Amino acid sequence: MDSSESTPPATTAEPTKSKRRREVQATHRQGFLFQLGLVVGVALILATLFTAWTPGGPADEFPTPVATGLAVAMQPSPTFLPGAPTPTLRNPRLIGIVAGHWKNDSGSVCPDGLKEVDVNLQIATLAQKLLVSEGYEVELLHEFDPKLTDYQAAALVSIHNDSCDFVNNEATGFKVASAMATRHPERTARLTSCLRARYGSASGLPLHSTSVTPDMTSYHAFGEINESTPASIIETGFLNLDRQILTEQPERVAQGVAEGILCFLRNEPIAEPTAAPPTPIPTP
Repeated sequence: MDSSESTPPATTAEPTKSKRRREVQATHRQGFLFQLGLVVGVALILATLFTAWTPGGPADEFPTPVATGLAVAMQPSPTFLPGAPTPTLRNPRLIGIVAGHWKNDSGSVCPDGLKEVDVNLQIATLAQKLLVSEGYEVELLHEFDPKLTDYQAAALVSIHNDSCDFVNNEATGFKVASAMATRHPERTARLTSCLRARYGSASGLPLHSTSVTPDMTSYHAFGEINESTPASIIETGFLNLDRQILTEQPERVAQGVAEGILCFLRNEPIAEPTAAPPTPIPTP
């Protein structure tokens, strides 16, 4: 046998190790490049968000959903301090007084030219002064005042007077009606009761509740004001038989209205006045 044929083949261990080393190095390079790409990508995203949110940046001129959402998210939450007063939409010391027919029409007119609107306005103005002297804020409103829309106050009272026509000798006295559509009917009922009690006592006039009309119970302002505002309408007397006290003692009349409102606001006890006998309806 030839000796060259019997010589064993050369070993391949060394080339195999080199190949594996190169594969490991390639894997490491790929992992490094992946991590580097991930870091760069995250950095670009953060830079974009920061630019979108930064005040004065492009987002101020061209807002995007991302910028808007981030800006909202970054707004500080309101801080509520323990014991801080709860905000309210209603001024607890605000009173509204409507001078019936004022800046709209004359109301009832007597043969000698006396106008209901003038009597109403005088009484309302005097009542306003009395309540202001007690520390309240009082707004004098006209018949269809724009402020009446969603009006919120501690109380609203509309002042009117009855016809100057002579009906009979029983057509004397006052009457009160309240808002029917209200969020707090018990408070509105109390305002009405206070007006009846205090006005009857101050004026000396009888309660003439039997002549309350739909114009009073469905008074337009009741449907305009905020449902949380207690409201009543009072007709302080008849311009015929009660003319003397209405025109010559308006301070006394206004005192009764003001005391009725204060009775309600101060939660004073109530003693209802005695009602006058019903007024017969004249036959044609």
